[in-house]
Amino acid sequence: MNVARLRRLGRRLVELSKTAAGETKGPPLTPGEEAVFEDVLRHPGGTVGEIQARTGFVQSHVSASVARMRERGLVRTEPDPGDGRRTLVTLTEPALAAVHRRAARPVEEAVHAAVGDDPERAARVVALLDELEALLLTG
Repeated sequence: MNVARLRRLGRRLVELSKTAAGETKGPPLTPGEEAVFEDVLRHPGGTVGEIQARTGFVQSHVSASVARMRERGLVRTEPDPGDGRRTLVTLTEPALAAVHRRAARPVEEAVHAAVGDDPERAARVVALLDELEALLLTG
């Protein structure tokens, strides 16, 4: 394994997770909006400046992404009570509920589709994914 293959695998796993999660309502998020959305999911109530610092995007891009997602009902914004010049960003309840619904979906069907009609191979892939999760994401 080298870095190029690891990145390719990572992209393939992202594709697989999107397939398993299924279609979303409305137009898809751009990659930049996805990054901002994920940051808000991980850091609810963060400011636009904090999102900018964590994502590395310029502030105008973060502000525009937040505005588009607010129009679509995915995020809500409110002035920071401690500093009215700052804007706090949080996912809306419907967006958060959709994230939880999609995250709970099983991946077996998507894995089966990705590896063909070999149920043993698909089961092995799922077992390896479970093992990778245990090794890399827990503990």
